[in-house]
Amino acid sequence: MTIVLHDLAGADPARRFSPYCWRIRMALAHKGLDVDARPWRFTEKETIAVSGQGLVPVIVDGGRTVHDSWEIARYLEATYPDRPSLFGGAAAPVRFIAAWADKVLHPGIGRMIIADIFAVLADKDRAYFRESREKRFGMTLEAAQADRDQRLPQFRQSLEPVRVVLSGSPFLGGETASYADYAVFGAFQWARCTSPFKLLADDDPILAWLGRMRALFDGLAETVPAFD
Repeated sequence: MTIVLHDLAGADPARRFSPYCWRIRMALAHKGLDVDARPWRFTEKETIAVSGQGLVPVIVDGGRTVHDSWEIARYLEATYPDRPSLFGGAAAPVRFIAAWADKVLHPGIGRMIIADIFAVLADKDRAYFRESREKRFGMTLEAAQADRDQRLPQFRQSLEPVRVVLSGSPFLGGETASYADYAVFGAFQWARCTSPFKLLADDDPILAWLGRMRALFDGLAETVPAFD
């Protein structure tokens, strides 16, 4: 049976850019599950109303609807235990890494690409996005992004824990990728699909890991509209 994934898209329906949806796209591929990833826009709340909330990712698996990326990952792990594990037998350390991505990585990236995201949105989403994000930041999208060059060194320094782990293994999950990798990778894929801004220095070892991640699952994350 094919799992339906409601997947955030820009004006180009092929431009899928939600960091949380990328976590689940990679998780579904990791499990080897068939997926119908349907483009969804911010203003299409009625499409996912059955989930009881208004955010993606949302999956529909037979008669079961699940939302929230962590809850979806837990659902996939519990429902398909005969397929490769997302957590490697220990969910708590993976949850820690996902939480670090939520609380440190996403805010760091978000203010450096927020106006660029606006530029790739469908027209019908732009008013909603501008109003909701400017309320969140307390300033215009353009002002929020304006000092990104000054904030870039501090952001790059915040990634040192990722470099430390990758100095000893090809993936954050060890010898093979796990949901820990997908949680961090989703943030960089979010930026890659929405902004030309260069987050990493040319000699950053994280770049090699990103290349390995994009190559997984027959290049699932490589062959999408992006700024490379």
